[in-house]
Amino acid sequence: MDLKDIKTPSDIKQCSIDDLKKLSEEVRQFLIQELSKTGGHLGPNLGVVELTIALHHAFDSPKDKFIWDVGHQAYVHKMLTGRMEGFNTLRQYRGLCGFPKRSESEHDVWETGHSSTSLSAAMGMAIARDIRGEDHAVVPIIGDGALTGGMALEALNHIGHEQKNMIVILNDNEMSIAPNVGALHNVLGRLRSGQRYNYVKDEMEYLLKKVPAIGGRLASTAERLKDSMKYLFVPGMFFEELGFTYYGPIDGHSYEDLFRSIRYAKNTEGPIILHVITKKGKGYRPAESDKIGTWHGVGPYKIDSGETLKKSGSGPAWSKVISDSLMKIAKDDEEVVAITPAMTVGSKLEDFKKEFPDRLFDVGIAEQHATTVSGGLAAVGMKPFLSIYSTFLQRGFDQVVHDIARQNLPVTFGIDRAGLVGADGETHQGVFDISFLRHLPNMRIMMPKDATEAQNMVYTALSQKDGPMAIRYPRGNAKEAPKDVPFEQVPIGSWEVLKKGQDSVIFAFGTMLDLAMEAAEQLSEEGLSVRVVNARFIKPLDEKMIHQVVKENIPILTIEEHALQGGFGSAVLEFIEQQDYLYPFVYRMGLPDYFVEHGSVGELLEETGLTVDDIKKKIKKIVPLQKKRA
Repeated sequence: MDLKDIKTPSDIKQCSIDDLKKLSEEVRQFLIQELSKTGGHLGPNLGVVELTIALHHAFDSPKDKFIWDVGHQAYVHKMLTGRMEGFNTLRQYRGLCGFPKRSESEHDVWETGHSSTSLSAAMGMAIARDIRGEDHAVVPIIGDGALTGGMALEALNHIGHEQKNMIVILNDNEMSIAPNVGALHNVLGRLRSGQRYNYVKDEMEYLLKKVPAIGGRLASTAERLKDSMKYLFVPGMFFEELGFTYYGPIDGHSYEDLFRSIRYAKNTEGPIILHVITKKGKGYRPAESDKIGTWHGVGPYKIDSGETLKKSGSGPAWSKVISDSLMKIAKDDEEVVAITPAMTVGSKLEDFKKEFPDRLFDVGIAEQHATTVSGGLAAVGMKPFLSIYSTFLQRGFDQVVHDIARQNLPVTFGIDRAGLVGADGETHQGVFDISFLRHLPNMRIMMPKDATEAQNMVYTALSQKDGPMAIRYPRGNAKEAPKDVPFEQVPIGSWEVLKKGQDSVIFAFGTMLDLAMEAAEQLSEEGLSVRVVNARFIKPLDEKMIHQVVKENIPILTIEEHALQGGFGSAVLEFIEQQDYLYPFVYRMGLPDYFVEHGSVGELLEETGLTVDDIKKKIKKIVPLQKKRA
């Protein structure tokens, strides 16, 4: 059977192992070809080709539930469930989603984009199955990196206690976005290098049963000796003690091994872990040889060389500007420490790690832990810089509230990917952090207009010990490199006028400033004088400037690449209301009240009404309205 003939998972049920091996090669070639045009998560998907095909061959989706952790490795699953023809639209505007999407297919039973959620979701589905008296398999597929997340460990504890029937596929490729870290990673490393666990376990149990029962204290000593021998000789005891049957390690690229293991799992009562060893990027040499996570998620590339097709003329990545600034400051200040939850590569901290290996801490996929570790550092006088994506900071919210803001600890949050991120879609859009941070007492939030202001904001944040500060910066590249000038303090709570005007004023910051400036320039040619203000501090606001604008009795338009509810515009409205101003001339532009899906940032801005033309239309509407009311 050829790949093009597969429309549903049932189409591969009767395939022989030789047929499946041929199919695997076709799948890999298809992925390499298609993703060279659209970009995407190539490495993770090349690594799970045999595993995904084996699962669909052995189980009956969607009756049997596959729950893909993170979901960036679900491309093969999508291909086998009738969506192969849409791959030319993968991660494109209104095209195929790069993650599982329930509205796309009945075979996508759980949506995700953040790691470590699959086991908890699977437990919920297993509980529902048993309450209803149904009979189907629940199969979460979780990576070794995601297994380090606190939520996954909480779920393991609960599943092991309840002893629900569940087949957990531990897809172990020694990588998440970057190489994995931590003690659990080392445990899995020992399991990888060990012999087939179930055989060792059976032999040990047989031998230990031969140890005679002895009364009193000697009996207790003998039992402890038995336990010690198990831990010494049986590598899977970590999972066994949690209540799981452990089976592995299994060659994740061998159909013979996979089918044998799945048969064993189906005949096992209670929760079982199949420890499957895979090679991330298998079948494509540039991705296979990747040791730092470059091919985890990639843009379009040349197939023959693996060279990525980058846009010409772009400046340094925003995250690079921030990390370079951090490194410059750290050279003169030994109290500066960087923390990241498994994002050393994504946050461009590799150079910092090389320069200061003892002051960069990658804590793994553990955002809550990363946040409170930063608080502990700050509590004893260090200067922690927590580099974290906006969408992942959501996971550490309670720690921000309880451990950082409440204690007024001087942690600097480097909030990467703030704003629309494009192709990764709704699970990764960084458009809620202002809303969930600005209402916290003691928190200060800022966003730079350019690379030079960005480095000065890093310097400002690390130069103070008055409480937490957050610096937001977008995905993508700054227009130019920061100017080679000494660092300067940015006065906290200060805004700056970029263009003068008398008919109306735009308060904007970050990515929206260029649009605001262009709109104002075009409007000036049409006879409207529009002031543009760099509202670089989202909290605290520049209250003096707002008072001045209100006294001028001109309309205010706030613009933000962020959810309107609870955002920057809301903050301006709240301040004016608190001053008892009877001032009706405040208007807001921002993202509407729905989850914005995937597409290019330009397409998403057009969809959500945040373009130069939209700004001009708004200004032309509110200026005459204000004059009429006046």
